[in-house]
Amino acid sequence: MRKLILFNMVTADGFFEGMHGDISWHKVDEEVNEYITTQLRTTDTLLFGRKTYQVMEDFWPGEEAFKQDPAVAKMMGDYLKIIFSTTMQKTGWKNTRLVNRNAVEEVEKLKNLPGKDLFIFGSAELSHLLIQHQLIDEFRLMINPVILGNGRPLFKNRHVNLQLIKARVFGNGNVLLSYMPH
Repeated sequence: MRKLILFNMVTADGFFEGMHGDISWHKVDEEVNEYITTQLRTTDTLLFGRKTYQVMEDFWPGEEAFKQDPAVAKMMGDYLKIIFSTTMQKTGWKNTRLVNRNAVEEVEKLKNLPGKDLFIFGSAELSHLLIQHQLIDEFRLMINPVILGNGRPLFKNRHVNLQLIKARVFGNGNVLLSYMPH
C-alpha cells in the first residue's frame, strides 16, 4: 500500500500562508532544495486542492521555474497531478487529472494502486478532509524560523496525536519534523 505524505513549510506559530496567501517568508536555499528534490524522487503522484494547484500551475511549467530549479520543474511536470475541486472545469498543465467527486474515496483507491508514495503540498482544505478520515500516513513539517502572528493555519478544528519519527535541522534555521499519526 502506498503512503500518503503531507509536506508543508510552516511558521513557528503554525501558519502555512501569511495574509493574502503570502509565502515570502519561506526559507529555501540549496540544502532545502536538495532535500525537496530527494523527497520528490520517492513519489510519482501529487495531490492538490484547487488553490494550491493554481499557484503551482502558474509557476512550475514556466520558464522562470526551469531557470531556478530545472530538476524540480521537470519532476513537477512529469508526475501525475490529481486536483480535487468541485469548481474547476479543466486544467492546463500536462499529466493532470481533475477529480470533482468524493475525494476520500478517490484517495483510498490511489493508496491501494501500485506506485510510489503520494504527496500533498499546501492544499489545507484537502488536507483537513483527509486528516478527518485518517488517510494521511506521515506529516513532514518544515518549520521556518519566523512568527507571523496571523495568516492561514495548516491545521484547524482537528485533534491528531503524532509520534515523532525523524527530525533534521537545516543550516538556514529550518527544522524538519516528521510524524506519524499515533
